[in-house]
Amino acid sequence: MTVSVGDVAPQFSLPDQDKQVVSLADLRGTPVLVVFYPFAFSGRCTGELCQLRDELSEYTDAGVKVLAISTDAVFSLKAFREKEGFQFPLLSDFWPHGSTAQTYGVFNEKAGMALRGTFLVDADGKVAFAEVNEPGDARQQSGWKDAVARLAA
Repeated sequence: MTVSVGDVAPQFSLPDQDKQVVSLADLRGTPVLVVFYPFAFSGRCTGELCQLRDELSEYTDAGVKVLAISTDAVFSLKAFREKEGFQFPLLSDFWPHGSTAQTYGVFNEKAGMALRGTFLVDADGKVAFAEVNEPGDARQQSGWKDAVARLAA
């Protein structure tokens, strides 16, 4: 079952591209945009995350921390981050494979990858925005920005 608006966001602790563990619980008190994506280096995922990179100040200026999660290994994420110049953590949900994506209801069991799930978690740990797109269905980030604006208001 997918996490919905109003739900308490499921907690997770995942290694980033530098093998440093990032925990949602440690970010309590700060809004967090959690962006699940299928694979590093894939065309659509790269495009979405590059748009997020280019517009990152719209989130950070509103006090929102951005976390991107895939089922890739940390080594791939490190190379992906360096190649694209991402200034937000890329978290690895590699092992147990896809367990965090499963908890959020955005794991494609057959393909072994995360769907395009986007969740804005407010400072109190509740989901303020939730959207799930299928692997080939590109996201419109305007919905995320609107949710951040509502949260900041």
